[in-house]
Amino acid sequence: MNPQETPMIIKVRNLTRIYRMGITKVQALRGIDLTVEAGEMIAIMGASGSGKSTLMNILGCLDRPTSGSYALEGIRVDSLSRNELADIRNQKLGFVFQGFNLLPRTTALENVELPLLYDRTGREMNTREMAAAALERVGLGNRMDHESSEMSGGQQQRVAIARALVTNPTVILADEPTGNLDTRTSLEIMSLFQELNDDGATILLVTHERDLAAFARRTVELRDGLVIRDEDQGVSRSAAQDAAEYRETELAGAA
Repeated sequence: MNPQETPMIIKVRNLTRIYRMGITKVQALRGIDLTVEAGEMIAIMGASGSGKSTLMNILGCLDRPTSGSYALEGIRVDSLSRNELADIRNQKLGFVFQGFNLLPRTTALENVELPLLYDRTGREMNTREMAAAALERVGLGNRMDHESSEMSGGQQQRVAIARALVTNPTVILADEPTGNLDTRTSLEIMSLFQELNDDGATILLVTHERDLAAFARRTVELRDGLVIRDEDQGVSRSAAQDAAEYRETELAGAA
């Protein structure tokens, strides 16, 4: 590889996924080609039934393609065993979900520490220090000992993002991460994703909202299991600026 070239993180070729429901076949993906370079922030868009969630599940090693190939950092993950896929998920992928998926009656620090406790590499690590550093990075250094029931939706999603970051993953996969949040909090979470991307994180974001997709630098749109648009948007909108403007509007309305 030329030293100037950006490393290829994901390479998908002719990916298909067919589900069988009795005698009925549902073709969720019909031949997807996709490449992702290190440091990209990509919005994957599409209406319900477009195949975007199926694609995300395969990229996240939660499902297998029916045919085609998927390489993650040069590793053909579509042919790995269950245990090997579990290791890939733990070591190379960070997940952020719409519903936060935090353990109840468990502190923010313990939630973020959890992926490290499942690490099977044998490396020595101070899991508490790493979890604390991840929470500091998302602005929750003062909430480490709070349980999820004691935090707002936006704070819970920040904990979920810290949990995704703590293993230093190759890719962060975020599936409708603002779906349960109000407008202002959604903008603040998107601002955090942009900060992480500016720091070098590779982020794939599933959303059906074009306003949120505008905060990514590239948009991939699916329809009926096919990519119908793959567009580099160049300079993305600033979520931090939009959040500040929204707060000003709220204050003006309350005055």
